[in-house]
Amino acid sequence: MSGRKPNGRSSIYLSETDGLWHGWVTMGVKDDGSPDRRHRTGKTEAEVTRKVRDLESKRDAGKSDKPGRAPTVEQWMTTYLDDIAARDLAPTTLESYWSDTRNWIIKYLGKHRLDRLLPEHLDKLYTRMLNEGKKPSHVLKVHRILSRALEIAVRRDRVGRNVAKLVDPPGAGGEEIEPLTQGEARRILKAAETRRNGARWSVALALGLRQGEALGLRWKYVDLDGGTVRVWWQISRLKWRHGCGDVAACTEGKHRRPCAKRCAKARRKSGRPHVCIPANAERLCPKDCDRHASTCPERTGGGLVFRPPKGKSKRTVPLPPELLPILKAHRKRQREERIAAANVWEDHDLVFAQPNGRPIDPRDDWDDWKELLDVAGVRDARVHDGRHTAGTLLIEQGVHVRTVQEILGHSDIRLTQRYTHVASPMAADGMQRMGRALWGSGT
Repeated sequence: MSGRKPNGRSSIYLSETDGLWHGWVTMGVKDDGSPDRRHRTGKTEAEVTRKVRDLESKRDAGKSDKPGRAPTVEQWMTTYLDDIAARDLAPTTLESYWSDTRNWIIKYLGKHRLDRLLPEHLDKLYTRMLNEGKKPSHVLKVHRILSRALEIAVRRDRVGRNVAKLVDPPGAGGEEIEPLTQGEARRILKAAETRRNGARWSVALALGLRQGEALGLRWKYVDLDGGTVRVWWQISRLKWRHGCGDVAACTEGKHRRPCAKRCAKARRKSGRPHVCIPANAERLCPKDCDRHASTCPERTGGGLVFRPPKGKSKRTVPLPPELLPILKAHRKRQREERIAAANVWEDHDLVFAQPNGRPIDPRDDWDDWKELLDVAGVRDARVHDGRHTAGTLLIEQGVHVRTVQEILGHSDIRLTQRYTHVASPMAADGMQRMGRALWGSGT
């Protein structure tokens, strides 16, 4: 009777050549159809037996890695963002993901092999971010980017588990919103009445549009007779890409790097870095920097473009009756501008445009908002705080949170519920009613 073991059975034996115990485990089949057999060695039979059983457990649980050396975190994040996520993410979102990946994930985890990444490595990264003053919401964003990349790696058998699921990142719930008060909003609208494109801020505070949605609004989507606006598009600024054949030559002399000799001398004398190093060292260019595409004479793919709104934010929003005459007056003034501009005018059908009809750059829009706040005598605030103000005022007027969610285009009701915590006038009114119920005359 033959002592040959069945195909696929694991084997353990002592080699007379090197004096070590060897184990072989059949994990499956490679891409080319050949058996995927993994090799383990050890000084004792018990050691190799343990390693073989560990491989068999991973195989039987469907958690075995693909054959070959696992990629590093840096290699996999590059593959994930360039070849997988790029198909689904908006260009601006992808750029933001790449920024966080370079500055945090690759910088501090990039050298680890993907299959040897541990929860403790992620814990150290998140603690470092918090210690450097990053908000919990920023840490959560980095965690989600990494977790999604690892989840795809698990699906494709690059690793056996997603270690990000074993880590509890800081929550984003502690981040406070700072809406303007009703009085501040009224002062802003009053100051905007005499400004060019002043209706832009009436729309912002009444409808709560995102900056890109407001700047990308076109007249064909505004029904002044029916009193509705379709928020179907937004303006986004895409990152330029090099169109030249030699990126190194194109970017020569444009990089931001420390001058090593002077910096070393300054550190020896004062113990501090030389002034050529920016306060935010992450702004320094890496060794093989291929950025600065905006200065490339053959640049491609960048600039302001129309894109669908964020996530599932495509929606139709009713217009307040008081906003209709403001928009009609604005349209009349814009038509006069168009006639005065003559052939210089570029017709993009934009509700809010430059004097030549071209889209307004978000950075110019930001500057206009800051100037308006100063004229109105209102505290400093972000453009996005106008959106928070709209949500808060809607809640204060007794509008149901689900309706507010629909108006603002939130995909998650939890985003909208943040405004219920700051609507103090409603809370005060509720307590007055409670007081009358408990101690009032009952009439």
